[in-house]
Amino acid sequence: MTRSTRLTLAAVAAAALAAAPARAADPSAGLKTGTPDLKSAGPLAFGPDGVLFIGDTQGAALFAVDTGDRGPAKPEPIQVDDLAGKVAARLGTEPQKVMINDVAVNPASGKAYLSVSRGKGPDATPVILRVGADGKIDEVSLENVKFAKAEIPNPPSAGAPAKKGQSPRGESITDLAYVDGRVFVAGLSNEEFSSRLISLPFPFAEQADGAAIEIYHGAHGRFETKSPVRTFVAYTINSEPYLMAAYTCTPLVKVPVADLKPGAHVKGTTIAELGNRNRPLDMIVYQKGGKDFLLLANSSRGVMKIPTEGAATADGITKPVQGTKGLGYETVAALKGVVQLDKLDKGHALVLVQADSGALDLKTVALP
Repeated sequence: MTRSTRLTLAAVAAAALAAAPARAADPSAGLKTGTPDLKSAGPLAFGPDGVLFIGDTQGAALFAVDTGDRGPAKPEPIQVDDLAGKVAARLGTEPQKVMINDVAVNPASGKAYLSVSRGKGPDATPVILRVGADGKIDEVSLENVKFAKAEIPNPPSAGAPAKKGQSPRGESITDLAYVDGRVFVAGLSNEEFSSRLISLPFPFAEQADGAAIEIYHGAHGRFETKSPVRTFVAYTINSEPYLMAAYTCTPLVKVPVADLKPGAHVKGTTIAELGNRNRPLDMIVYQKGGKDFLLLANSSRGVMKIPTEGAATADGITKPVQGTKGLGYETVAALKGVVQLDKLDKGHALVLVQADSGALDLKTVALP
């Protein structure tokens, strides 16, 4: 989902610095040379100096890989038509045997990175690809690279039956974000209160342990602890760092970063219900005209542009909701079929768009 270019970088600075031990200045400190034992390639996020974080849902692990891609930063427009077809050709397979799981822009270089599954199901081969402004697709070698690994504790069982087409193990990591020395990880655990957010210092210096998250779901009319965060960004409200998290059907929730302590039970505040029968896909935060906005891609209502100015004063939703309530939004008519997005620069986003034909195109668009 997730990603340094998605973030208001100052959002989590105070809490992160207060919570984290002293860290080495070198972002690659603590990395060792070897070959990461990735079992899958899911959510992506970039840290400093080309360090790529990869969520391995099947292996229930978070990897940090030094890509060596340190710029100079030249965020130029990227356009690749029929991306799945070109990726399949690059990997020597067929488009229907390729799944593009996430897209993230490296702010150090402006290049796009893709997490890809070659094949289907838990036995698919994980691949990381890189795309530049010239549209060329290169595979990122994971052999003999500098990397680190953090195990995600108590993940859902790999043998647990799928629910509504979703494998619980596949939701052990649903989104990532790096902010000021910490990696935030959303997903499910196998515990009673299974929805959680994990905060890890980078370089990885302590065992991962998350906070259980409880929210009120207005469309469902109840408190929930088992629905995972689908996508999130960091954002500052009244000088305090928060995570703005979106859930299926579609509550938008603010969670204080200061509360995300190991083993804690945290109640998020639902500040918007954006309509049921809808699944959030990806989200970024950006500025335009001196105001902040969230841009939320979802499965059934196009791309929502959500002003954040009411986030501080919005009453928490604690009663059943019919339709929508809380922060308002406008649908960006020009953005249709968006399944992934990330900020390319202050004025542009990189989007992965699925056409009516099913073809996937990667392209640069102006932020609305």
